This record gives sequence, structure tokens and C-alpha cells, in this order.
Amino acid sequence: SSLRPGRDVGDRSTRFLWPTLGLPAMVWIVLFFLVPFYVVLCVSFGTVDPVFRSPIPIWNPLEWQFSQVQVVWDRLFGPNNFYLPAVLRTFMYVAIAVAACLVISFPVAYFTARYAGQYRGLVLALLVAPFFISYMMRMLAWINLLQPDGLVNTIVTLGGLVPVEINWLSGNPFTVVMGLIYGYVPYMLLPLFAALDRISPSLLEAARDLGASGFDLFRRVILPMSIPGIVAGTLLISLPMMGDYFTSDMLSKSPNTSMIGNLINLSIATPGQSGQAGALLILVLLVLLIPMIWYTRTNAKAEVRS
Repeated sequence: SSLRPGRDVGDRSTRFLWPTLGLPAMVWIVLFFLVPFYVVLCVSFGTVDPVFRSPIPIWNPLEWQFSQVQVVWDRLFGPNNFYLPAVLRTFMYVAIAVAACLVISFPVAYFTARYAGQYRGLVLALLVAPFFISYMMRMLAWINLLQPDGLVNTIVTLGGLVPVEINWLSGNPFTVVMGLIYGYVPYMLLPLFAALDRISPSLLEAARDLGASGFDLFRRVILPMSIPGIVAGTLLISLPMMGDYFTSDMLSKSPNTSMIGNLINLSIATPGQSGQAGALLILVLLVLLIPMIWYTRTNAKAEVRS
């Protein structure tokens, strides 16, 4: 009984400890996410000045108008649906780029986790170090390589001996997808490494002792235990890819390869269409919320089982 007062004091102190530690993060989220997002909503459901073509936000949700959202909806699913090809193209580009990033990153992450030993930190640093350079500078390097007289065409044509002319920088979807892969592959590598590094070597040895072949070992042990890293890496790169516009602008500059991010950027730059840009952003956010909610619910269920 003499310990009860001390225990009660400790319970009260820990009751306020975690909310206090989490308060700065909550303030940060409110100031730099919820408030700007509310401004986007007010602009999207607002009106446009008929003279200056500037957006007029409506701050009262009870007075919101849906004209801007209706315009975007008609351009997606109406008779004049010129937004729809860019949306479908974005999903296709992102799916291909994410799959390629996974295929490229998985062997590298597995080798680093299992065989790099004491040099794993150095290997990871060497793999990620080039990506500390500005994204624009790296895309400019791609432009120099892919020019008609650049190094890539020189190699493909064997120095001009083969009469093949490939214009990589004029509406080529392959170039845009390769740019996305190059730009985001390290963000797939790091979560995969973290997941594969947690696999105990004793589990792999036990599977081999039980007669598992290399394919069975991968299918029954390595792959299931790396799923959290795969899902985390997929979400980590697919979300920014969906809003990427810079890669297509730098490596293509063609409407034939425009993505959702290009539509949003063009709407923002066009007078009177800021509300439509916000409406497009909201639609993209609603689509992206589905995998995010699924991921958080899956992790929560896994933690409960464990």
C-alpha cells in the first residue's frame, strides 16, 4: 500500500508525457497540412473574379459552390474528356515505374542486407549519395545523354554506323518512365533493405535444413517477410509519382506524355483555373487515400496479432 501513491504519481506523469511529446508534431500537421488543405478546399469550392480571373475563396463551408469541381468532372468523364487520357497515362506510368523499381531494388537490398556485412552502411551510402544532387541537375544530365547527338544514340547507332534515329526527348513515353524510375528508385531501396535486414539468418538456415530449395526459400520465407517493406516502398514512391510533373516537362515537353501533375501545374499557371487545379488535387488525394488507409489498417492488424 505504501507504493500506491508513488505508482499513482508515475501513472499521472506518463499520462501527460506522450501527449506532450506529440504536441509539436500535431501543431506542425495543423499549421502546414490541415490549414493549407483547407485553403485549397476553399479555393476549389469558391468562385472566380470575372474581371481579373483570380480565385475568390469561400471560407464558409455552408456557402461552397461546386462549379469548379463540375468542370473537372466533365473534363474527366464528360463528352470533352481531355483530362482522362492524362489520368490513365499517369496510372500506367506509375504502375510500370513502381514495378521496375521493385525489380531493381530487391536484389540490391537483399545483397546489402545479407552479404555486405560490416560494409552495408558504406554500400547504402554509395547507392544513395548520387541522389543528394538536385533533381533538376540529374534530369539535365539525362537530357545531355539522350540528345540526338548524345552518348545514348552514339552507343545505339554504334557511332553512326547503324542508320537508326531515335528521338528520346520528344514525346517518348519510355523516356518519361525511365526518368521516374531513376528519380525514385532509392526510396524503394531503403524500405526494402530495412525489411530484409530484419529477417533472422537462423530462419533461412532452418528453411535450408528442412530441404527448401532456393525458390522455395524465397517464396515461403523471404518474400512474405519482406511484404511490409514492399508495401512501404510502393506507397513511398507511388504517392509523389502521381503528382510528378517535372519529369515529363524536362524529358518530353509533349502533351502526349502529360500526367496528372502536368494538368495541375497547367491549371495553376492559367488565369481563372486555380480552383480547377485544387479540384484535381482533391480527386488525386481521394484516390491516394485508399492505399494509405489500407496500409495503416494492415499494419495495425499485424501489430495486434504480434
